[in-house]
Amino acid sequence: MDDLTRESFEQYIKEEEPDKRLRSYAWYTGIGLQAVDGLKTSKYLQELAIRNIEGEISLDEAQKLLTSYYKERPESEHSSENQGRTHEADQVSLRITDILSENAFSFTPTEYIAIHRRLFEGIYKHAGQIRDYNISKNEWVLDGKTVIYGSASELRATLEYDITQEDKFSFQGLTMEEAIRHLALFVSRLWQIHVFGEGNTRTTAVFFIKYLRKLGLSATNDIFAENAWYFRNAMVRANYSDIQNGVYETTEYLELFLRNLLYGEHNKLSNRAMHISGALEASSKPDIGTEKPDIGTEKPDIETVVNHAIPGHGKGKYKFSLNT
Repeated sequence: MDDLTRESFEQYIKEEEPDKRLRSYAWYTGIGLQAVDGLKTSKYLQELAIRNIEGEISLDEAQKLLTSYYKERPESEHSSENQGRTHEADQVSLRITDILSENAFSFTPTEYIAIHRRLFEGIYKHAGQIRDYNISKNEWVLDGKTVIYGSASELRATLEYDITQEDKFSFQGLTMEEAIRHLALFVSRLWQIHVFGEGNTRTTAVFFIKYLRKLGLSATNDIFAENAWYFRNAMVRANYSDIQNGVYETTEYLELFLRNLLYGEHNKLSNRAMHISGALEASSKPDIGTEKPDIGTEKPDIETVVNHAIPGHGKGKYKFSLNT
């Protein structure tokens, strides 16, 4: 996202008019989240976003205009991989905006899968389908190593277990520090399952934002939009250990992200600080940019699925709300 567009969205986020502010947040988040897969939206999509924020067009009208835009362009202009992925970024950004603009939400595995379907229908053949193969991804933050993702044979059961246990969890009596630590564990474990072949981080982010709202927490700022790549790397670090080399799972980076999101703090969110080498933070080079991890399939089946969900502590509601 270029600086001019960033300034435009930030200006709207500070708007006193609630509708404009909320529309701007939804768009800014939808567009910013494309960075987790190294994608960028088109100038045209950003223009549609501004028109929608201003109230000139509805989201339905924006969708029709975007569809026409790609239909009218010569095939040669958007048949390359880069242009095809720009189309994906545009479509998914608009769909994220649509979902974040809705109040409806069910904290269920079915909803999680439905969000993936809504985001990627017509883009991925497997939209809304649980993967039936094992995967690995070469992660920059792990110096090319991979997180151990959920076993294909246990994905649905693991997803249902994690969400069911979280639904039973009570936040009553917890300090904000404890609540943030718990939320960091929950979202990182949900992401680690990696239910789908592609699109897991964007699906998890949207589901998590809707969950935070359900808990009465305000997440209407620019943290996801500006730090989507950091959000993904923080979840990677929360799910990777290499004890022999002194690397351990940690949610500390994800907790910093959530403190900025929910407390309005200004902790430095540095991708370089997360790198397992521990040597990059001292470098004078700028912070690392977006880089899509390499994905592959693994032939050997993963025999054991770690029982990673946090045990529930009875039904309860999140009683406090933070405004940032």
